[in-house]
Amino acid sequence: MPLREQIIDKQGRAYATGRRKDAVARVWVKPGSGKITINGRDQEVYFARPTLRLVINQVFGITEREGQYDVVCTVKGGGLSGQAGAVKHGISQALTKYEPILRAPVKAAGFLTRDSRTVERKKYGKAKARRSFQFSKR
Repeated sequence: MPLREQIIDKQGRAYATGRRKDAVARVWVKPGSGKITINGRDQEVYFARPTLRLVINQVFGITEREGQYDVVCTVKGGGLSGQAGAVKHGISQALTKYEPILRAPVKAAGFLTRDSRTVERKKYGKAKARRSFQFSKR
């Protein structure tokens, strides 16, 4: 298998897009002190719930790269949980572009796979996607 190339821009950053549910995250990763900025705010401010911050930092935990990369990202759409998943997906993709050697452990952890579960659309003749209207015998 040929070794993948490092893909970085002129500022020395790796870019990737992460998606989860209705959320889309644009992520830039560059070497630094481990600062994560989301929509211009610190991760502690944007994701107040500790579990969501845990989701984002999972990638660095698995690759043993905590505090070695700065992450700047903008995220749109969906709820907080979906946005956290999108940021995680984006960080995973960007990190493998910056350090192609890390692709194997990140892929084995399943972080490069886009979680494609979205909300099912509402059908006509139904109250919701699958829920029928209440049946009345008389």
